[in-house]
Amino acid sequence: MRDCVRFLLGDRLIEIREVDPTLTVLDWLRLDQRKVGTKEGCAEGDCGACTVVVGRLEDGQVRYEAVNACIRFVATLDGCQVLTVEHLKGADGSLHPVQQALVDCHGSQCGFCTPGFVMSMFALYKGEEAPDGAAVDDALAGNLCRCTGYAPIVAASERMYALGAPAADRFAAEAAAMAERLAGLQDDETLRVGKGGRLFHAPATLEAFADLLAEHPDARIVSGATDVGLWVTKFQRVLDVVIYTGRIRGFREIRDTGTALEISAGATYTDIKDPVGALYPDFGELIRRIGAVQVRNVGTIGGNIANGSPIGDTPPALIAAGATLVLRSKDGRRSMPIEDFFIDYGKQDRRAGEFVEAVVLPKPAPGARFRAYKITKRFDQDISAVCACFSVRIDGGTVAEARIAYGGMAATPKRAVEAERALVGKPWSEATVRDAMAALSRDFTPLTDWRASASYRMTVGANLLMKLYVETTDPGADTRLVGDRRLVHA
Repeated sequence: MRDCVRFLLGDRLIEIREVDPTLTVLDWLRLDQRKVGTKEGCAEGDCGACTVVVGRLEDGQVRYEAVNACIRFVATLDGCQVLTVEHLKGADGSLHPVQQALVDCHGSQCGFCTPGFVMSMFALYKGEEAPDGAAVDDALAGNLCRCTGYAPIVAASERMYALGAPAADRFAAEAAAMAERLAGLQDDETLRVGKGGRLFHAPATLEAFADLLAEHPDARIVSGATDVGLWVTKFQRVLDVVIYTGRIRGFREIRDTGTALEISAGATYTDIKDPVGALYPDFGELIRRIGAVQVRNVGTIGGNIANGSPIGDTPPALIAAGATLVLRSKDGRRSMPIEDFFIDYGKQDRRAGEFVEAVVLPKPAPGARFRAYKITKRFDQDISAVCACFSVRIDGGTVAEARIAYGGMAATPKRAVEAERALVGKPWSEATVRDAMAALSRDFTPLTDWRASASYRMTVGANLLMKLYVETTDPGADTRLVGDRRLVHA
């Protein structure tokens, strides 16, 4: 058991033995370290003004990722390096290419959002050598500018590479030494710190995690804190015992078994986007639209499932794909079809001392057609009003198999069994699809809330079935807006 959080702030070793389990990185930076370049805008991970870059060790190298400091707890930085806008300038005061590009392109107006943009651009700069326009847009989607200064910021994101190659900046020159320093901060001990009787645990192994949860069955499990962080910043909730999963060895692994992907629950959205998208392109695009880069870098598939939200994005896709959930406790493991995990609003089939260990995503069956549609008020960085996912297999013009799942239509992510019955064994035709659309009213009784009315949800849910039909029968149909940058920069 270790009683000290250890991480690097820039190149300075930080050791903290007494810390509030839910003290945010933002508050610690501004109030304790006086790193006031990092700003508070929304305090909920939406605006990007608080963006910092966290470097963590992966396969012996430092991987830099943009994260929201406003909803990340400082004790989760253990074993990492954190960089703020103050760390980018050279020892002689010279600007980093990212900063100089913003100056050259007049990318700063009022300046409040600028440090966050700088750090998002820096993470892009360190992560991609030649991003295209879509990648730049995606990297900046989590940063909002009230002065509407996006065009010069996008231009600066392209110019920064002309001012200096990522492989030539001082962070690249120090990469080997930094990796060695971070390696020295890794161990197999359970981290335990706290303040005022409240505790933060960070186990290093699955066995230690299971033991801790058996000891503290009411503990709040935290992975990315993309939801729990808001409980603290917006609702002022006090969490007495926190168990953090980010240090668990092997908890981010993704294994190809030949017939399926076994995805460890601690795998982030960033981790899973490409391997999942290679099998199910629409699922990959759905993942790309979860939050923004800062959220996807820390939010986990296990957290999204265990949270049990009726508007969580991954469960409908996993249900449609026929995924299996693996739960673990000190006493062993059990598996279930993922749709059986969701019992009622806020209630899941997770016993005391049990946690989500992995999800098994089968590879698509030959001939299966998979589609995922997310309906939101704005295209990027928004929560679903309706999420609809479909897997249908057509054999000789007849629907041989159908799995349909919706989010936002019920108290839980749920299969549309009546709509499935209306399809299976019938011709894949417009008439059959219209019957399935009508059957949705027997599957769901949506609620009205500020995201959408019940009638809107039912209408959209039915229309997405028709969209599935159009896309699978008329490949040339223009049904998607993704990739049309004219809509962004017109």
